[in-house]
Amino acid sequence: MNFGEWQELKPEAAAREVLRRADAHLTASQRHSSIAVLSDEAALTAAFAASPREGPLRGVPYLLKDLFDVPGMPTFAGSSFLPEVRPARAESSRIVQDLAAVGAVLAGKSHLFEFAWGLTGENAHYGDCERPGSPGRTSGGSSSGSAVAVAADIVPFAIGTDTGGSIRVPAAFCGIYGYRGVPGDPSISDGVPLAPSFDTVGWFTRSAGDMRTACGALVGLKAGGRTLRGCYLDMPGLDPDVAEACRAAAAPLTGPDDGSPRQELLAAFSPAAEVYGVLGGLETWRIHKKWAERYRARYGPLVLDRLERARAVSPAQVAAVEPSHETLKRAWARFFQAYDFLVMPATPCAAPLKAELTAANRLRLLGLTAPASLAGLPVLTLPVALASGLSSGLQVVFSQPQSPVLSWVLDACCHSSA
Repeated sequence: MNFGEWQELKPEAAAREVLRRADAHLTASQRHSSIAVLSDEAALTAAFAASPREGPLRGVPYLLKDLFDVPGMPTFAGSSFLPEVRPARAESSRIVQDLAAVGAVLAGKSHLFEFAWGLTGENAHYGDCERPGSPGRTSGGSSSGSAVAVAADIVPFAIGTDTGGSIRVPAAFCGIYGYRGVPGDPSISDGVPLAPSFDTVGWFTRSAGDMRTACGALVGLKAGGRTLRGCYLDMPGLDPDVAEACRAAAAPLTGPDDGSPRQELLAAFSPAAEVYGVLGGLETWRIHKKWAERYRARYGPLVLDRLERARAVSPAQVAAVEPSHETLKRAWARFFQAYDFLVMPATPCAAPLKAELTAANRLRLLGLTAPASLAGLPVLTLPVALASGLSSGLQVVFSQPQSPVLSWVLDACCHSSA
């Protein structure tokens, strides 16, 4: 069901439909690993009934990544202890207030990779999120539950966050659309932070049309007065089927590749995973150092390992990566002097099996997502179907949220699917 179909339902029917879909499309274990809190029928009916009639997202149900606060819904951030160390807020987070103002209906909260610190759907406390219809394969993360809820058609819209790829990777693995905003936006200001310099808020939809509506309501779409120029960057290290599919999917958006910015971008992007690991890790350690020793036994093993590495980041390591960070930002700035957007693969592979969630594959993912994160750029993720029945995605990276690129690309996607 798309936004319009949900908007046609009466409050009682819409509430029942959300709950029916959650029961029908997820097993008990899948629901436990993907949904943190789901409103009961009476509360959900009241929420639909209270939705403003004129809002562009009126009557559209959504799930909220459990990094944001809602009175009466504890915020765990995928952890086992956060409510014990973080005071409950008396009011909803900014993104929840913004969504209420445009009519969206909060149906519940979604689970995530613990403290949003990972690109897979794993969670030691609540269970691993799997790609809908693909048992054993990860949903991607950290916005795992939000992506699963949209991909499984439980709700048509879900809020996530993206620091180092946490919307882009699950959007690609689950075959849906994703939008990543920019650091410093008010909508991310009161969420549980991971690395504040890089944290962003964003969302998922199943269709380009719904993504266009959501972005129009929450970002604002600007029409372009000229022909926009885009370039596809064919990144190394992709699985062959992903490389072929991404290249074909990008061709209608970018036209012939003149190759001019390729070498500079590849050289600038090459150390991005390492740079992000150092700078992002240092920021995350500053947040967690006050809890790390006392709650050591209550962190999952993946996050605990990352905390130990982040604790060990030295001033010398930071100094060593800063030149690469500056080089990367300059490369992006030069690119946007000549082009309006860059298209590049979102993942190097389809959704991996649990046994394939290795350190090497995690670095492969981060190598594709970190370049935009390090420059604080907005990204639209488009699904790319693979012959295997799985999916990858394309990142469309542009210079600012109000760029006409967002509207132009979504219009092109709507026309191609019509």
